[in-house]
Amino acid sequence: MTTITVAPRVALALDAAEAALALLPTGGSLEVGTPVSGVPGEVPAGQAVCARFSGTAQGEVAIVVGQDLVDALKQSPLGELDLTKAVQPALEAAARALGPIVMDPAQAVEPEVGLGALANRGEAMFVPLLEDGVVRALVALVANPWPAPASAAPSTPARKGGLEMLHDVEMSVTAELGRTRMTIRELLSLSPGAVVELDRAAGSPVDLLVNGRLIARGEVVVIDENFGIRITEIVPPTAERS
Repeated sequence: MTTITVAPRVALALDAAEAALALLPTGGSLEVGTPVSGVPGEVPAGQAVCARFSGTAQGEVAIVVGQDLVDALKQSPLGELDLTKAVQPALEAAARALGPIVMDPAQAVEPEVGLGALANRGEAMFVPLLEDGVVRALVALVANPWPAPASAAPSTPARKGGLEMLHDVEMSVTAELGRTRMTIRELLSLSPGAVVELDRAAGSPVDLLVNGRLIARGEVVVIDENFGIRITEIVPPTAERS
């Protein structure tokens, strides 16, 4: 691997990697390695999450995460979690090292595909994230133009491990009053004022679902003119829905 000696891009790449590392869910304690100009020969097995951005500069950022994070998201106690949403904050932090930006939705691809496409877009920088000298993740960045680097890089907080690596992942929480089944004919006949009977008796608990998975039940309450749910029961992960 050839180390880049162009100071502005090196400084920006280091800033971007430090910012991404602060928000990247990962086990272990990682440190930022030396930026290089070409796709490194050592890339962690896992997935690449890529997104384009525009603003102070136009470009693309990618983060390759290890298979341990991919597996942890798939096997979360709350069901399978979205890898792109888990890595999105780290992507945005890396790109913001270049200045104010607007980011497109992220996509997960194979590492060789994502890094190869980014390298073909211009003067890209690749920064390994190391644990005991072993590459565990990778931050890649390309910009047009590369702006002047900031005077100081952001600090990196203490790393999280185990289940804590998932604590900052956002999920969709839904309250469900009940369900029913209808034919297409019945759906097409609906009009304002129609009443749809659900499979719940009046006064029955409301289900609380996270990413479609039942986690709790409760009762509807009103808080400052908004509806809320007071939790009355936590549903064990192995319990079947009644």
